[in-house]
Amino acid sequence: MSSAPTRTTTHPVEISAGALRTWLAGDAAPRVLDVRTPGEYAAGHVPGSYNIPLATLTEHARSVADHLDQDVVLVCRSGARAGVAAQALAGTGGTGMHVLSGGMQAWSGAGGEVRETSGPWELERQVRLVAGGIVLTSVLASTVVPGAKWVAAGIGGGLTFAALSNTCAMAQGLMQMPWNRGSAGQLQEALSGLAGRSRG
Repeated sequence: MSSAPTRTTTHPVEISAGALRTWLAGDAAPRVLDVRTPGEYAAGHVPGSYNIPLATLTEHARSVADHLDQDVVLVCRSGARAGVAAQALAGTGGTGMHVLSGGMQAWSGAGGEVRETSGPWELERQVRLVAGGIVLTSVLASTVVPGAKWVAAGIGGGLTFAALSNTCAMAQGLMQMPWNRGSAGQLQEALSGLAGRSRG
């Protein structure tokens, strides 16, 4: 068995998908904390990982950090949200934090096992529904109120900016919705698991 990475200070470090696979197969495997929305997590996650969405984690960073009894690897879609989560935990004095470089995209690309469960829609699908619904409604409304077409134009402009800047205000807003933050029971279950229950 290969040895685990040295426990870090409060400064998070990146870990590759291949290194994480090796580490998880060892005797001193870390906890894996997925900070995506419940829908994204349900669509595919690292087996045995725990889900605390970023919005909930940042709100309860101190409590999450207090429940970390060993190294933890933070995971999201590409690594960006995991980095934000790591900084939030570091701000509470939390140690032993790692960020999966490239997120679930890199994990899947490296042949890592992915487990699916039931849950709400993925965030990207929610964005498509909301944006498409607003555009369709505003175009139909413009047959009665001509100015409504500018709402559709605004959504189109917003989506263009989101692509160019690799940010999405609509997704940020949707992440604050209750179904994307997870329940209080889900949070407590994840905290209990992070504190020492065996990985499932």
